[in-house]
Amino acid sequence: MASHPPSSILHPRRILVRSTNWLGDAVMTTPALLRLREKFHDAHIALLTPEKLKDLWLNHPAVNETISFAPGEGVFSIGKQLRAGEFDLALVLPNSPRSAIETWLAGIPQRVGYARPWRNFFLTQTVAPRTNAVKMHKRTAAEIQKLVAAGGSQRPDSNSHALPCAVTNAHHIHEYLHLAAALGANPEPLAPLLTVMPDEIEAAKKKFGLEKNDGPVFGLNPGAEYGPAKRWPVERFIAAAQEIQNRTNCAWLLFGGKGDLQLTARIESAIRNPQSAIRNLSGQTSLRELMALLKICRVLLTNDTGPMHVAAALGTPVVAPFGSTSPELTGPGLPGDARHRLIKSDAPCSPCFLRECPIDFRCMNGISVERVVEAVLKTV
Repeated sequence: MASHPPSSILHPRRILVRSTNWLGDAVMTTPALLRLREKFHDAHIALLTPEKLKDLWLNHPAVNETISFAPGEGVFSIGKQLRAGEFDLALVLPNSPRSAIETWLAGIPQRVGYARPWRNFFLTQTVAPRTNAVKMHKRTAAEIQKLVAAGGSQRPDSNSHALPCAVTNAHHIHEYLHLAAALGANPEPLAPLLTVMPDEIEAAKKKFGLEKNDGPVFGLNPGAEYGPAKRWPVERFIAAAQEIQNRTNCAWLLFGGKGDLQLTARIESAIRNPQSAIRNLSGQTSLRELMALLKICRVLLTNDTGPMHVAAALGTPVVAPFGSTSPELTGPGLPGDARHRLIKSDAPCSPCFLRECPIDFRCMNGISVERVVEAVLKTV
């Protein structure tokens, strides 16, 4: 496996980056893209991205062009589309065989990505995994029961509850920076970055009637697409939002996708009263509108999900309870950023990386309303 970039890819003219497929992951790739732009400042950098994420990259300083593909579009169609770009070099960020095959079918002469089974043939340079990478091991029910019985004393290092991120560089942004470094880019971390224009913010405020607010605007994002194990209980979101509103006179913006309509409607109904200000925007915003509205929020109270990463990359402070996942691996922003407050319980089985809790959901139930309220108030 090559440890240094071959001479033929030191000065690429046109670079294709195959992006990741999920919103939060895409945001975590932005430090690597910025380092790539820094290294190849005169190159044309195009991003191959799922159609649903195309607008995320509008006006991004690291990207000259986006090329999108539709859900269900095949690799041969994508490869044919890419051939017209006449790219010199492809950097493949996902670990899937498919993502490597797409660039191979495009006939891109240099193709760089992590070494993984079933795809190395399609790459011209394979990059060995980082020696300090931490694998997200999904615990079995038996492992969880054993940890609970032991009170956490047998916690495996790979899912450490108190992983020293600053020492190990465990956060996922380093996975992508390591790939960019294989091309000679600087591997030192940068804060994830997204951009939204002032006219977009004004248009979104006008569309949703937010031009005038007497108090500060706070965001609330109670869903999580991955599964219920990542969701702080809705009753606690309601109690925290009510207490925060009483103490700050804030206006709440409720965010979520179409699948969160029932959840956000329940929160809106519980909080709304003649003195409160709350707007339920779940399922109503485009991606760019979501970005614009997250930008105006003084703080976002959220689960560990895509909008959490988007808010942090736009400069909005985040407060997030973590249960089944690890803030050391996938927390918002640059690891250690004091603007964000990431809250965990002392559950010995956390993080388990499961979609649903097989026992009593003690990781999230162990995070009190009071802790979250105080975290939000300290943030603002």
